[in-house]
Amino acid sequence: MESFVLLLSPFAPHLAEELWQRMGHSQTLAYEPWPKVMDEYLKRSDITLAVQVNGKTRGTVQVAADADETIALVAALRNPSIERHIADKKIVKKIFVPGKILNLIIPK
Repeated sequence: MESFVLLLSPFAPHLAEELWQRMGHSQTLAYEPWPKVMDEYLKRSDITLAVQVNGKTRGTVQVAADADETIALVAALRNPSIERHIADKKIVKKIFVPGKILNLIIPK
């Protein structure tokens, strides 16, 4: 709750100061340090991965942020918009950049 009042202070300084005093603090809110960023709240658990077929973007899939090539490939092959571009063709090469893109090369 203290972090919220600290973040509120630039927008509603009088209200934030009043809340700060009611929380039992004797010093003014203006001299308190800004709250620290908690990195664990900034980490994304899943990402959107672009999937290309022969270098052309054919769709996107949602995968875990730490997904490897196999997991990304399975998710891509389950996507109907990507599946119709592959259509029983053999995948010659897979180019995978973790967290960014999966490019599937198929014969034309």
